[in-house]
Amino acid sequence: MFHNFQEMEDYIRSRTIRKRLVLANAHDDDVLEAVVTARRKGVIEPILIGLEDRIRELLAGMGEKAEDYHIIPCGDEREAARMACRMVKDKEADIPMKGLMQTASFMRAILDKEAYGFVPEGGQLSQATVMEYQGRLMIATDCAVNVAPDYSEKVKIINNAVKLAGKLGIQCPKVAVITPVEVVNPKMQSTIDAAMLSMAARRGQIKNCLVDGPLALDNALSADAARHKGITSQVAGQPDILLMPDLCAGNIFTKSLTYFAHMVSSGTLNGTTVPVVMTSRTDTPEDKYDSILTAIVQGL
Repeated sequence: MFHNFQEMEDYIRSRTIRKRLVLANAHDDDVLEAVVTARRKGVIEPILIGLEDRIRELLAGMGEKAEDYHIIPCGDEREAARMACRMVKDKEADIPMKGLMQTASFMRAILDKEAYGFVPEGGQLSQATVMEYQGRLMIATDCAVNVAPDYSEKVKIINNAVKLAGKLGIQCPKVAVITPVEVVNPKMQSTIDAAMLSMAARRGQIKNCLVDGPLALDNALSADAARHKGITSQVAGQPDILLMPDLCAGNIFTKSLTYFAHMVSSGTLNGTTVPVVMTSRTDTPEDKYDSILTAIVQGL
């Protein structure tokens, strides 16, 4: 089991894994720095799509020779996203990565089932943030794709996160279903969903994990907080996965990790047939690099 991103990097480098990563709209210093770092570490072979002159300028500023990189000129972000997906579909690359572009432009290409088929029929695309927390890796989902998932969609989001957890070496992960309060409130749909998800897991309808909720964030993360509130749970205080009630809560939560707590994290898409790197434009180069590592592990 990986306890941090350094262990993840060590594992990838020890197996001399070198994936072909295609970066759509590579003309951005932070995302390009992450890709350059990954190349220097020997974990990827990069393909850079975007404004060629700007890419060359940025590479030179990083002490890199443009001749060492495969650069494909493109001045339109939607076409850059389509080009990256097309290269992965045609086996010319292994991992598409979002660069300096609107999330909608990148997602439009990823979701094009007829052109690329990255999301299987009946599947559910979801985002997850992997973070280093108290000497281990923990997952929060969904923080960027599903705006207001209903019960059935939350089941699929859990299944996606459980699969990701397995890639990180977490067997039978503990899933905390996060809500504003730890009791079922008929006026709060998220608490009703949480109770239903917990019961479904106990009856084996959600497999390969332990699910408990509703749990407020304090008693999900702290065994002491759960004890003070009289909560007996196999999940409280030791979750591997935090299922957020909706995108608003998830997005604010993950941005708080970055800007208040300065925690190390990575962003990943789940439910796809190929690993995909989709980070925020404001993520740090370190977080973008860790997202590359996570995508490589997902593809193993």
